[in-house]
Amino acid sequence: MVSFTHLFVGIGNTGARIVNSITADGAVKVTVNPAYYLLPRSSEYEERLRGFFSRIPENTFLWLVFDDKDINHELREIIVDSTPKDTIKLAYVLTPRKELVVGKRPSWADDFETVFYDSLWDFFADENVSLSTAFQEASKNIAAMFSRLYYYLETQMLVNIDYADLFNMIRGGNVGILRLLREVDFGWHWGIWDRGLIGILVGKEFPLRDAHGILASFQEILADKDVIWGVVMDENLTREVEILALLVKRW
Repeated sequence: MVSFTHLFVGIGNTGARIVNSITADGAVKVTVNPAYYLLPRSSEYEERLRGFFSRIPENTFLWLVFDDKDINHELREIIVDSTPKDTIKLAYVLTPRKELVVGKRPSWADDFETVFYDSLWDFFADENVSLSTAFQEASKNIAAMFSRLYYYLETQMLVNIDYADLFNMIRGGNVGILRLLREVDFGWHWGIWDRGLIGILVGKEFPLRDAHGILASFQEILADKDVIWGVVMDENLTREVEILALLVKRW
């Protein structure tokens, strides 16, 4: 089975919290602290960053995880500028209450195959929720999502889904979402995406009819889209279901 190095880089407090919470064995995790970059001797920190990222293995999946702040973008630029040309660069940016998919493509997005984003919309249902609370709750979910994605890719590839499918979906300058779901709000704007991968992992006692029902609902919404489906049973689960959705569109 083909295997790739996955390097998850958390920039800033939120990015570091997410990356440090990833539990996947084999994933490489690095955090970048903006405070060191802002010190008077920042050139030394920048030199260290450039030296490290210039030596990452060929064909590495580089995931940059950060919230949408100017200082994080400065560090993002240093990192991307330092990596080898064959690096597969992906971003996961948190944009509170801002849906990147409906806006103009930012110039920095040119550095990445796909920019995945999270507007934290599902954490602001209660208007009294603070931004810091939303970041904390989202961080747990996103770390779990990355852990499962890595597990699927490197350990238990979902039926009908492999690295070739992943490359086909992420290449070409996209905006996208990644979601790990235990239940699905089918009223959400799923239909705006052009293509993607949807994997359904079910426990050994989960009713097959219910799994087919979830799949049928997705297929109805995304009937005209280029979506690859995968379903597999996990012996470690009982009556649980887990949906991993990776959906993209041209910016």
